[in-house]
Amino acid sequence: MNYLAERRQEEKERRRAEILDAAVGVAASVGWDELTMDHVYFKDKVDLMYGICERALETMRQRFAEAAARDRLGLDQILGIGRAYIAFSQEFPVYFDVLARCELREVSTADAVPSEAACQAEGGAIQALMVSVLETGVRDGSIRADLGDPRVVANALWGMTHGVVQLASTKAKILAHHGVDGRAVIEQTMVMATRALAANP
Repeated sequence: MNYLAERRQEEKERRRAEILDAAVGVAASVGWDELTMDHVYFKDKVDLMYGICERALETMRQRFAEAAARDRLGLDQILGIGRAYIAFSQEFPVYFDVLARCELREVSTADAVPSEAACQAEGGAIQALMVSVLETGVRDGSIRADLGDPRVVANALWGMTHGVVQLASTKAKILAHHGVDGRAVIEQTMVMATRALAANP
């Protein structure tokens, strides 16, 4: 690639990053449903959604890797990843919302647009990290050896954590009406996950 082509590519990537920054800011201000393509310049709202999703997954993967690196035992690493996901949802509510919306869309493996393909790659890297941590825990004896396929366990943990975080954030008023604190529900889920995973609960 020649110098001029490199400069154009750098400018294109810089502009895309600026647009994504602006889109996240607008979504935080008016909400995803009210955001229109008049606010930002992307091919369409789906293209924009996947651009933000790609960023969110990159951030999440980095947070998960940092969380796993803090502990030696696999059980502590996977629980650290769970807590990192909870913190991510609170620190980046727009990212969390967009990730949830992307999860509702049909996955296109054959004709995925670049941002969608990048999301699939990031999601795969996150799952691979979780599987590796679970396998580490089985090897070091902190995680039960009879859990089954670590890929299935990783997805079950993700689904459980995602679901409870979404419940606590979207149903906070209903939970409070019944005398239940959403944070307590999240914490109880972590306790239950620990008991289910631990070799010696």
